[in-house]
Amino acid sequence: MRRITHGMYDTLFRAAHLILVTNALVAFASAPLIALLVTTDPSLSWPLIAAAAALAAPAVTAAFGAFRAHREGERSVVRPFLRTLRSTGVRALAVGAAAAGIVTVAAVDVVVLMPTPAGALVAPVLVVVAVLGAATGAVALAALAEAPGTRFRRLVATSAVVAVRRWPFTLASLAACVAQAGVFVAAPALGVGLTASACLYVVWAGSRHSLAGLVQPVAA
Repeated sequence: MRRITHGMYDTLFRAAHLILVTNALVAFASAPLIALLVTTDPSLSWPLIAAAAALAAPAVTAAFGAFRAHREGERSVVRPFLRTLRSTGVRALAVGAAAAGIVTVAAVDVVVLMPTPAGALVAPVLVVVAVLGAATGAVALAALAEAPGTRFRRLVATSAVVAVRRWPFTLASLAACVAQAGVFVAAPALGVGLTASACLYVVWAGSRHSLAGLVQPVAA
């Protein structure tokens, strides 16, 4: 029977450390969103949830920065998380607010227009707008972690094009988010404490691959 090497133990320990610490940091930074999702009825508190989702965007970019640093060999998770949070927090908040606004407006319009005669024609378009807004936001947050100095207009435009052109990675990211939402609904503690970072890692890896050659990364 083959023995597990010290290098494999080290790799497993670092992966577990990355998952657990990233989960804790993201949960702490996204506490308002998590509290609203757990303690309120989303159908009634959706304006507050949309605002809290925008406020959680900097934590997502910070997690992406921690993943990037881990891939490049850095052992600490807290330092790159905080470093990315400081350098990208304002822009990530702007991206999160824009994405949350687009998704919320489109979703509300779908609910309002669905019973009307025009609903059958307009609703599919609004669904596409909401999906594109969410996908663009995810790619833009990943791009911020790679190149924090990118101008905002270029960041958003490039992310929108990448989200459409590299649609297989976009679909994989959205599928991971849907799966994470299902886990959170079924077992909130498991979703917050374990699987959140796995979902974010899938989104980051796909977005980073999609952005290859389009943004100029900075040193970690």
